Amino acid sequence: MNNAAKRLKARTIRHRRLRKKISGTEARPRLAVFRSARHIYVQAVDDIAGNTLAATSTVALQKTLKKTYTGNKDAAKAVGTEVAKILLDKSISSVVFDRGGFIYHGRVQALAEGAREAGLKF
Repeated sequence: MNNAAKRLKARTIRHRRLRKKISGTEARPRLAVFRSARHIYVQAVDDIAGNTLAATSTVALQKTLKKTYTGNKDAAKAVGTEVAKILLDKSISSVVFDRGGFIYHGRVQALAEGAREAGLKF
């Protein structure tokens, strides 16, 4: 098993352990984050009904970011702000943050701070 496969397996184990403890509802959805090398994705999920209430990513915001590289903290913060706007328009102000097995550092932290600054509570 190569190093990339080991890291992926460790992240999925961490994510499963995290998902045992948190779950989203319609009133307080789970804000799930996925981070790749170039992009960051976020979606608000109602786990009881199995619905995605809102989703956005740096791929969706690539034209508004006006930068060719989307794998940085500024782009992640913009994604957090955008998902917060979408959820606040749907009158959802509180979420449960699911970091997806990633360390709460760097782009994941920037996304969370952007969502908090835009008005989400978690």
